[in-house]
Formats: sequence, structure tokens, C-alpha cells
Amino acid sequence: MLTYDGKVVAITGARKGIGKALAQHFLDQGATVLGLSRQPGSLEHARYRHYVCDVGDAKAVRATFQTIGRESALHILINNSAVLTSQHSFLLPATSAEEMLKTNLLGPFLVSREAAKLMKRAPGGRIISIGSMAASLEPIGDSIYAACKAGLETLSNVLAKEFSGFGITCNTLAVTAIETDMLASLPRDKIDAIIASLPIPRYAREDD
Repeated sequence: MLTYDGKVVAITGARKGIGKALAQHFLDQGATVLGLSRQPGSLEHARYRHYVCDVGDAKAVRATFQTIGRESALHILINNSAVLTSQHSFLLPATSAEEMLKTNLLGPFLVSREAAKLMKRAPGGRIISIGSMAASLEPIGDSIYAACKAGLETLSNVLAKEFSGFGITCNTLAVTAIETDMLASLPRDKIDAIIASLPIPRYAREDD
């Protein structure tokens, strides 16, 4: 039997990068995968459904999960959506800071809340949020992004306490640099220097 046979997994930011790789992994292991992103999906599979949804929009998130609730159960949520503008704080536009706060911190809160309402019926579920090494390494240029990822860990810890009575666990997985479009937007020499300072000095791979 496949590991996730019969399970329904929702993944935000599923159109590309880590989200798409996770979606493919769960599909390979027998799950039904529900992908969310602001643009149409890029996966074709009999057990894959895609929902166009801005995770920072409370009304859109609520409507999307109401639709999901009418169509299926929900067992696992992965909060993966994230945006990054890496720029010195003197130069970072307020609009970019607001977008990161909306997508990287408010979004996981809104999505987790709606997902938990569905998981209560299962009963129980798993909420996993994708964090970042930026929260602990605090690289120059990532003030808002790193703060969001640090806040995401705290958010997960508090939600774990609030949802525990319903059999729902919440955890954060802090990942190191992996080849994605987001990583490609950053200066490679700076990322190389950060990677070289890590206990395991290499870039992450999808199979990690």
C-alpha cells in the first residue's frame, strides 16, 4: 500500500518550486492533491485538482475551502506559498514588505484556520508550514522575509495548542536553499557564502 493512499493533501504555492515537487511526491504516494496558487496549475494528474486562490485574501481562502469541504475530506495541509524581495531595509519598498507579510504570514494563518475546520470532521489532521533558514541566519536584505518565517514558527506553535483538542498537529519545517525560481532571483555568491557556513554545506535537493 502506498504511504498516503486515501489521503487528501492541500498544498499552497503548488504551481512551481517546492510546492510542485511536494505535490508530485504525494501523488506518487497515492494521495489526492489539492493545489492552490494565484495562477492556474501546472500539473496534470487524475488525482490532482487546482484552485486559483490568493492565500492573503481572507474571502478567497474561505470560499476555496468551502468548495473543498463540499467536494472531499482534508487530512494534510502544507503551507508553502511565499514571496521574497531581498533588499536592504533602506531600499525595500513598503508595497514589497506588505506583500511578504500578507503572503508569508497572514496567508498561512488564514489557510490553516479554514483547513482546520475541515480536519475536525476527519477527525484530526496534519498542518505543516514550510519555514526557512533565513529565520535563524538572519541574512542582510531579508529583514521582512526572515521576520515572517520566524513568525510562522511561532504561529505554528500557537495553532498546535489551539488545535490539539481536535487531533490536529502543527509543525514547521525550516528548509535550506533549494533550486527554485525564488532562489534564482538572489545573488548566487551571497547564497554560496551562506551555504558554505552551514554544518552540511550543500544545497538541498528535491529528494531531501
